[in-house]
Amino acid sequence: MTSTVSERATPGRADHARPGVRLTEFLLLCMALIWGVNFSVVKYGTDVIPPLAFNAMRVGLAAVVLGALAFPRAERPSKRDMLALVLLGVLGNGAYQMLFIEGVARTRAGDAALVIASTPAFVALIGRARGTERVHPRGVLGIALSIAGIGLVVFGNAAARAGESTVLGNALVLGASFCWSFYTVLSRPYTSRVDGVQLSAYTMLGGAVPLLLIGLPSIAETPWRSIGPAAWGAIAYSGIASMVIAYLFWYRGVKVIGPTRTAMFGNLQPLIALVVAWLALGESLTLWQGVGAVSIMTGLLLTRSGAESR
Repeated sequence: MTSTVSERATPGRADHARPGVRLTEFLLLCMALIWGVNFSVVKYGTDVIPPLAFNAMRVGLAAVVLGALAFPRAERPSKRDMLALVLLGVLGNGAYQMLFIEGVARTRAGDAALVIASTPAFVALIGRARGTERVHPRGVLGIALSIAGIGLVVFGNAAARAGESTVLGNALVLGASFCWSFYTVLSRPYTSRVDGVQLSAYTMLGGAVPLLLIGLPSIAETPWRSIGPAAWGAIAYSGIASMVIAYLFWYRGVKVIGPTRTAMFGNLQPLIALVVAWLALGESLTLWQGVGAVSIMTGLLLTRSGAESR
């Protein structure tokens, strides 16, 4: 998943000579690929396993792995920051993941990726309301285009059949986008003083606890012995690759090349998701959804360049 932390520094040639920049940019390309593929993986996983059980298993797995990585580190956040990060995790990795999974289970992977791609517009709006973002006219135009594009994607196939795009599924994914947007804005102060692994571990813990409690009945009712290797692979991929490895690549990018340039790599995510969903799931966009996709991507680029932190 991408966020929109803006910065004022302008990259130059000297920036590319800094140690680890090229490796970091390669890892960010891998991040975009992992997240783009994850939409189709989640769609497949929730077709085989009940969404609540699938979600609880993958988030619980991510929390265990991140906890194992964070525990040996000597440097830890203050108790106050720990509590704040756990509570933020309820929003960013609890409510968000719940709405995301339930939404993807009810819509197409490509449509979900496009709706999620509108997150920067909501981050800019929330940041402006809180006084932490300055949105220039170009950013306002980008926000308007993104919102219009969402409408086209959500309602562009209103007469969908079962297994295809539905208004309810897209609306749930939109709710997930709102949750992630608030999480992004509220967690921004902690990214500068808390190690990325620690931040990921505590916020993932905050999301895993409620999701496991909610998902326990579904986990108990799921016939796990009949679940094939591909479904287990979907849990592993969505839990470890998407929610651990890609998150760590993201935080490395923020540290080495800055949040704005890191966020730009996230622009590849919906495009990758659309291609993978077409190849793996046979999904294709309607004409109006295609127009919506162009509108969202154009709005995304304008929002990126038309908002700055105060």
